[in-house]
Amino acid sequence: MSTAVTTVSAATTTGGRAYWALADCLTLVRRTLLNYRRNPVAILWQLGFPIVSVLLYGFVFGSAMRVPGGGDYRAFLMPGMFTMAMAFGLMNTAVAVVTDSGKGVVDRFRSMPMAPSAVATGRALSDLVIATAELAVLAVTALAIGWTPGNGPGPAVLGFGLILLLRFSLIWAGVWCGLVLPNAEAAGALYAVVFPVTMISSVYVAPSLMPSWLAPVAAWNPISSTVTATRELFGNPGAGGGSWIEQHAVLMAVVWPLVLVALFLPLAVRRYQALSR
Repeated sequence: MSTAVTTVSAATTTGGRAYWALADCLTLVRRTLLNYRRNPVAILWQLGFPIVSVLLYGFVFGSAMRVPGGGDYRAFLMPGMFTMAMAFGLMNTAVAVVTDSGKGVVDRFRSMPMAPSAVATGRALSDLVIATAELAVLAVTALAIGWTPGNGPGPAVLGFGLILLLRFSLIWAGVWCGLVLPNAEAAGALYAVVFPVTMISSVYVAPSLMPSWLAPVAAWNPISSTVTATRELFGNPGAGGGSWIEQHAVLMAVVWPLVLVALFLPLAVRRYQALSR
């Protein structure tokens, strides 16, 4: 009888903790989304840069660019632009986290009777929701300029799923950076890191067209795996390549984000726990 009561109590406690962890997470998601509603300029900036980049590279430079095997450059470009927008989201996450930390918001959360995991999971979920909205706007923009996923809706959904998987993994990198960096200015300086990483990839140019010493670096860039995989799934030109990493792009578009999560999630949790020491 005593054993049964103890088991029920433990199950109830576990279920209660899970419920409140989820409830606290959703509360913080609502807080983040309300901040965007009250400050629409922030979301407009996040959407404006990739849209301007699409128009700039697609129409200004597009006529001078070459696609391996032939094909329309804008069709080649769009999967790269989708992925680039998700990669630049790392800075948005880092800036949001370091801003909350600098204003004492994180310390306030830690002093409240809320699930410790909610701060990180709430940030991850809210950023993923915003990223999904950004991706939808970019997809509508791409359709408006003539881009189409040629393999049908099923592969297209899978392709967008891989892009969001990369964004999810980079959220944890952004959370860790936001907890480590001293202020929002330093977080904004991550642009100097993210920009060359996206440039030395297959976002704008196929690695086969790069110098022989640079092509392997670009091909093994995790961003390139997602870009190449989505080009393959969307049925857009420029997918594939001669190297092993390019031939197995769909597999690596799953493996790379899992590796990033396995690396940065524990680092973010440890850093968050260390804030109280």
